[in-house]
Amino acid sequence: MKIIQVPTQAIAGQRPGTSGLRKKVTVFQQPHYLENFVQALFEVLEDRRGQTLVLGGDGRFHNRVAVQVILRMAAAHGFARVLVGQGGLLSTPAASAVIRKRGAYGGVVLSASHNPGGPDGDFGIKYNVGNGGPAPEKVTEAVYARTQQLTSYTIATEVDDIDLGRLGEQRIGDLVVEVIDPVADHAELMQQLFDFDAMRAWFASGKRMCYDAMGAAGGPYAKAVLEGLLGAPAGTVINGEPLEDFGGHHPDPNPAHAQELIAIMSGPHAPDFGAASDGDADRNMILGRDFVVTPSDSLAVLAAHATRVPGYRKGLAGIARSMPTSQAADRVAQMLGIPCHETPTGWKFFGNLLDAGQATLCGEESYGTGSNHVREKDGLWAVLFWLNLLASTGQSVEQLVRAHWARFGRNYYSRHDWEGVATDRADALMSSLRSRLSGLAGQRFGSLQVEAADDFAYTDPVDGSVSKAQGLRILLAGGSRIVLRLSGTGTEGATLRVYLERYEADPARHDLEPQQALADLITLADQLAGIRSHTGMAAPAVIT
Repeated sequence: MKIIQVPTQAIAGQRPGTSGLRKKVTVFQQPHYLENFVQALFEVLEDRRGQTLVLGGDGRFHNRVAVQVILRMAAAHGFARVLVGQGGLLSTPAASAVIRKRGAYGGVVLSASHNPGGPDGDFGIKYNVGNGGPAPEKVTEAVYARTQQLTSYTIATEVDDIDLGRLGEQRIGDLVVEVIDPVADHAELMQQLFDFDAMRAWFASGKRMCYDAMGAAGGPYAKAVLEGLLGAPAGTVINGEPLEDFGGHHPDPNPAHAQELIAIMSGPHAPDFGAASDGDADRNMILGRDFVVTPSDSLAVLAAHATRVPGYRKGLAGIARSMPTSQAADRVAQMLGIPCHETPTGWKFFGNLLDAGQATLCGEESYGTGSNHVREKDGLWAVLFWLNLLASTGQSVEQLVRAHWARFGRNYYSRHDWEGVATDRADALMSSLRSRLSGLAGQRFGSLQVEAADDFAYTDPVDGSVSKAQGLRILLAGGSRIVLRLSGTGTEGATLRVYLERYEADPARHDLEPQQALADLITLADQLAGIRSHTGMAAPAVIT
């Protein structure tokens, strides 16, 4: 092995977003692009020498190439050991589980999550710290600052590629590379949390399930647990082979992109339970027969029934939700007499709350749900939680949700994504609305009255850090809300997300079509923000 310094220069735009650095594959394939970012990361991790690093990704195109580059750079930067998932595969929640179980220093996760894959698709990289969660802003900002100062990077050369298919130890100089089973540690953790006997009995009784892994990283995990440990029939998991292009799927588990699963779950002979996970298996979608559960309702239902599940029988310390997520969980927290924390979007904001024991369950409206078992959202965990509830209550998905609405009321909820908006247009829209927020309180628009409007800021109750400009909120009388924010997970232009929420207590009005129930809010959002005029678009690209 030979360690060399490769001359380079700063590359603009390597600032991590809410979930790391995401760009087109073709960008990451540019000379020095990946190496620069990894060099900046390793330089920020000043006490890296002699440490253990976890490495893996969602298996998308460029994953294996990137793994080999990072291994050679880890060897050159003094790491003692790297635990890498077999085939370079490691789901995001599994990476968190491995970091925590093995006492690793941190981990590099290669994923663009729910973004499309393939040679023309997206790629991403992020760093997780020692608690298993995403690096906080002070770390990601330090990495970005360092990317703008680089003049060289350090890498090992004259070494063979690691055989990622062979379990066990290999070496790059003094670095021990251990290829691990990517599923084992996470599957073991699931067995500590859930009643596997009850779920086996559910399948043995003839109940049926369909789990769509969308050609992504969740397939091996779902097959090992559902079809292996729980005895579900072969074929329960569809699209279960991880593919570099996800088999052409847009691996985002929502009704717009999981049309195959939606069709399977329709009609009187459909399976009893349906679920899907995304590219790196941290997101989930839950379905009953002809019934789709919103992520906000999912979090609330899980919280309300948590003590039915072995891992949560002692109760919840608190609930945390991202600000745009509906307030359904707030009502459960109030009933339980526990706090419900409202944080900015991004799982990293839940980490301090979980570490401090101030929250047990967490959720985001973007199909992410999780708990204190890891420090990431966890798609398979959420599916098993629901399966455990179906087995323990004997109720269907729809029955559980409708009973929840009858008890707590229904929070009608929808997200409208305006994708590929020219960045200057999106910024102008947000700036214009932001400048008028202070004057909206008290104004009436038809039957809707604005009670308050602000630009959401968050003060972390654990470390006191402040995050500003996290989304524009328009709060209306009766509990309705309109929220607008620019997404940090896209790779082209800007994505404007518009969140709409209306609370309905009357059970007689719990069967409205959501877009109909939210129609006046949709109109008001466009009226206040000038969405169509600013974006030049006639309609959102995706409605969930």
